[in-house]
Amino acid sequence: MATKRDYYEILSVEKTVTSDEIKRSYRKLAMKWHPDRNPGNAEAEVKFKEAAEAYEILSDPEKRQRYDRFGHEGLRGTPGHDFNRMDPNDIFSMFGFGEDFIEQVFGQGRGGGGGRGGGGRGQRGYDLETSIEISLEEVFKGADKDIEFTRQDLCPTCTGTGAKPGTKPVSCVTCGGSGKVQQAGFGGMFRMVTTCPACRGAGETYREKCTDCKGAGRKPKKRVINVRIPAGIHDGQAIRVGGEGEPGGHGGTRGDLHVVVRVAEHKLFTREDDHLVLRMPVSFTQAALGAAVKVPTLDGDESLTIPPGTQHGHLFRLNGKGLPNLRSGRRGDLAVLLLIEVPRKLSDKQEKLLREYAATENHDVMPETKGFWEKIKENLSRA
Repeated sequence: MATKRDYYEILSVEKTVTSDEIKRSYRKLAMKWHPDRNPGNAEAEVKFKEAAEAYEILSDPEKRQRYDRFGHEGLRGTPGHDFNRMDPNDIFSMFGFGEDFIEQVFGQGRGGGGGRGGGGRGQRGYDLETSIEISLEEVFKGADKDIEFTRQDLCPTCTGTGAKPGTKPVSCVTCGGSGKVQQAGFGGMFRMVTTCPACRGAGETYREKCTDCKGAGRKPKKRVINVRIPAGIHDGQAIRVGGEGEPGGHGGTRGDLHVVVRVAEHKLFTREDDHLVLRMPVSFTQAALGAAVKVPTLDGDESLTIPPGTQHGHLFRLNGKGLPNLRSGRRGDLAVLLLIEVPRKLSDKQEKLLREYAATENHDVMPETKGFWEKIKENLSRA
C-alpha cells in the first residue's frame, strides 16, 4: 500500500499555521493544479486531488486535531463528505470559496458557463498576486509605490483568439460545439461539467494557430502601475487593484491584482498593532540622578524626563507617538523601555569615583536587594 504524503507538506504550510493560512494555500494550489488549467496532465490531477483531501482534513478542527496526534491512522473510519449529490459550486462553497473563485477555476458561475453552451456569458479573468516591501516610515506616512509585474495579456497578433489572422473557426470536436465537457472529480465520486479545455468554452476552434502565441491567445507582458499604500497598513495585508489581473474569456472582465504588503524590520522600533516599542539605553548616572533625554520618534525627537532612581526596565509612554490606525487615522502610543547600560571600560578617575561610591553603599537597605534576599532566605527555610 502506497504511503500517503503529509497533509501539511501537500499544502506547503507549517503545523502552526492558522485556518485562514491553510485556506489561502489551498486556494492557490487548487487554481494552479485544476484540470481546466492543465488539460491532459495526469500529475496535475493527482496534485489537485491531494490538495483537496488535505484541505478537507486540516480545515476541520476536530479532524486536524486527530491528524496532528495520530497521523493518517487517526483518520481511519472517519466518514468523508458525500460528493455524489453535490454541485461542484457547492463543494467549493463548502471549502470557503465564493462564486468569483468558482468562475475563475471552472469558467462558470451558478448561472452557467461562458461560451455557446453557457448562453454566451463571458468568463472573468484570473486574479494575480504580487508583493512589495515598505519601511516603517512609509507605514507612518503612507506612500505611492511603483509595482512591476508580469501578466498574461491578449496576443496582439490574433487579439486572443489563438488563430492565424484571416482564418475562420470550425466546431470544436472535443465538446461538439457546446463549450462544455464532463470530468470526473475527487476520485470519481461525482462528475462535473466544466469548460472545454480545447476551445476554452467557445465551442469553436481554429485549424491554423497563431504563430506569435502558438495558439495560446495570450502572451506574457510586463506592466508597471502606481499603487497608493495607505498609512497604518499592517504586514501581510493586501491591496486590491481592480482590473489589473489577466483578461477574461469571450469578452469577460479582467481579474484583479492583489498587492501583498510586507513591512521591513526597523533598526529602532518594534510594532505592536498601532503602538511602537523603543528599547532605549541610558547610563547608570542618568537613571540614578535623573535626566532630560531626547527620544527618537517617527516624526522627530521628543523630550523625556527620567526621574531620579528610575529602575532598569521601567516603561514610559508617549501618547499619540505611534502609528496611525488604518481606518480612523488615530495614532497609537510609543512605549519607551529604559535599559541601564553598564560601561565596559572605565577610566582611572571613573573607577576611583565608583569605588568611593561603593564604599558608601549599604546593600542591606536597598529596597530591591533587600526584597530579593528575603525571598531567598524564606525559600531556604521552607526547604
